[in-house]
Amino acid sequence: MNNKQESFGIIQSRGLGDIIIALPIAWYYHLQGRKVIWPVCEEFYGSVKDNAPWVEWVSIPTDNTGKFFYERPCEEFKKRNCTEWICLYQSLTGRPELSGRPYFQIQKFDEHKYTAAQVPFTYKWRLKECITRNHIREQALYDQVVKNPNYCVVHLKGSSYQTKPDLSHIPKDWQIIDVDQYITGNIFDWLTILEKAQALIALDSVIANLVDQLDIDIDKYWIPRSHIHLTPILGSVWTILEAPTDSIAAQKLFQSAG
Repeated sequence: MNNKQESFGIIQSRGLGDIIIALPIAWYYHLQGRKVIWPVCEEFYGSVKDNAPWVEWVSIPTDNTGKFFYERPCEEFKKRNCTEWICLYQSLTGRPELSGRPYFQIQKFDEHKYTAAQVPFTYKWRLKECITRNHIREQALYDQVVKNPNYCVVHLKGSSYQTKPDLSHIPKDWQIIDVDQYITGNIFDWLTILEKAQALIALDSVIANLVDQLDIDIDKYWIPRSHIHLTPILGSVWTILEAPTDSIAAQKLFQSAG
């Protein structure tokens, strides 16, 4: 831990929301003088390489073998003589030791990552310290997208689920900005738009993670999609909306007494 030349590897190659949740874990080791090596799937590389330049990001291909989850990151560590790494996934096919961790059954997936890495969970909300913002790119996206000073941002599509909520309660003279209608290549380019919004309606996904971890002070509405162990702990004030009927979150795991 005291050798400033020591490297430390992180296995969390996907998805982007999980990578953002885990970025303060890498920051913790960086502050210890460790060189952080982090292989990520190629589709996420553009969102992290410039905004967290203190990490040695490695772009790895996403293919049908599934090796991008574990085997390919380990290969990259060996190439770089990195002998210490941590896997932040809760479970993976063929890696029973992950789900055999004693905290697997009792923690949410974001807590699980921090416990596995032996990093205080409060670091999750130190994301602001971890990132380098590109205000020129952020402003360019703002100028392209925002046409009305009063607007609501919506993000309704995650990696494996999307929904179409009733948006009729948004004032009719407001602009509705749907993140999924724009291809930017870098999720952090949305920060200025999010900070200046009147409100955000977001599915439990990457945009919600980003806003919560940065504690962006806007009117925030959270759309559940997963069961309790796959829903992150929130650190700021959100209005939790009714879970969509076709979501896993709509399945009642617990019933009220009486």
